[in-house]
Amino acid sequence: MKKKSWYATAYILLPLAFSSPLQAQFNISWQLRNRAEFRSGQGAPLPENAPPAFFISQRTGLQVSYNTQRLKFGLALRDVRVWGQDVSTINKISTQQNNGVMLHEAWAEILLSDSSAKQYALSLKTGRQELAYDDQRLIGNLDWLQQGRRHDLALLKYEKQSWTLHSGFAFNQNKEAASGTIYNSEPPGNYAASTNGGAMYKSMEFLYTGKKLKNGSVSFLFFADQFNKYYHDSVNNTDAKQFQKGAWTRMTTGAYFNNRFFDALSITAGLYHQFGKNASGQQIDAWMSNLYAQYAVTKKIAIGAGMDHTSGGITGTTSHAFDPLYGTPHKFWGLMDYFYAGSGFGNGGLNDYYVKGKWKLTDKYALSADIHQFFSDSKIADPLHPGSANSNFGQEIDVVAVLNWSKDITLEGGYSHFFTTSLLSSPAVKNISHPQPGANWAYIMINIKPEYFFKF
Repeated sequence: MKKKSWYATAYILLPLAFSSPLQAQFNISWQLRNRAEFRSGQGAPLPENAPPAFFISQRTGLQVSYNTQRLKFGLALRDVRVWGQDVSTINKISTQQNNGVMLHEAWAEILLSDSSAKQYALSLKTGRQELAYDDQRLIGNLDWLQQGRRHDLALLKYEKQSWTLHSGFAFNQNKEAASGTIYNSEPPGNYAASTNGGAMYKSMEFLYTGKKLKNGSVSFLFFADQFNKYYHDSVNNTDAKQFQKGAWTRMTTGAYFNNRFFDALSITAGLYHQFGKNASGQQIDAWMSNLYAQYAVTKKIAIGAGMDHTSGGITGTTSHAFDPLYGTPHKFWGLMDYFYAGSGFGNGGLNDYYVKGKWKLTDKYALSADIHQFFSDSKIADPLHPGSANSNFGQEIDVVAVLNWSKDITLEGGYSHFFTTSLLSSPAVKNISHPQPGANWAYIMINIKPEYFFKF
């Protein structure tokens, strides 16, 4: 009797399901990304007689999303490791220092406005999620890093036609506690919490508004992040940070512009000011600006030139060193990651003058080449010339080839060379004693990422 009732119910509901409008969509994708790297001075010059490194890293990811009329849900699991990191007979969760399996994203987005309103949408997205705004110079997902970058926050989104207004809030703690909200911003492991490798924020708030233009966009950002206060204490003759109640607040605000003119000329520009106090409690007054122009010579060839400026130095007790927050430095300041990545370079700031070229050979093959000239924004004492100051960090050449093998498979390879200077290895910058002349880096990467969509 129960079986007959089930058949009758299915007989009635199935035609309705197929005849009604689509109400939900389920997406699933997985990723395998292997990258072999040869490092002979990547990030910083190698000392004399230091051998180069070679390894293969792997990202394995699973991402699912579920979308209905009023609810979106996303989940991304990611495993990151180096081939051989675990011996073949050990099955365990890797240490924090070795990364391993992690929950990269887990969020839900709820539509708060009337779902029948087509002109605007108000929604709340909460949980662990990636953030990516404009060209990702300040806020990005750092996808080049196998681990990527994500945040735990609540994001209120209002979108109306060509306008976007986003407001985000995050509050971090190390664990569930019975008392107090003191946050240790330096967890164990080799983590780059910010673009400049600094401390992790205790809390943050931001407001982003953007407008789409006919051939581009313009936007404004106000971003504030707080860092737990601390003092220095000597423990076993070692200087240690002791975190205490209270926080220092740093604020960053500015505008971004991107537009295409005459179908061939593209202009990108940005200007940002940073003030308040940094993670060390030091007063800040710093600036960042960038300007880039690209011209499409043909449909397949484009050339461009630009300049990036981040202020540096110190006046009295005020720092002028701009920190590019939580962006994607690999995309802008050279592929060898000498600046604003894992390896610090002092607080002198950076001036980067560069030329870029892109060549799309076919629908599957593409080549790109960049040349950078790097200078410190402030003069630094030159160890080879006592009593004099210098600002030349050197030049970098980057060449990348991409093959879109199929819709799901991409092959990529690149080579970079850094023409280093004595200033770059000096104690105030990279602090490398007896450095090797020049630096090289090369990689080969395969990215396999199939995706499937189901509607019901």
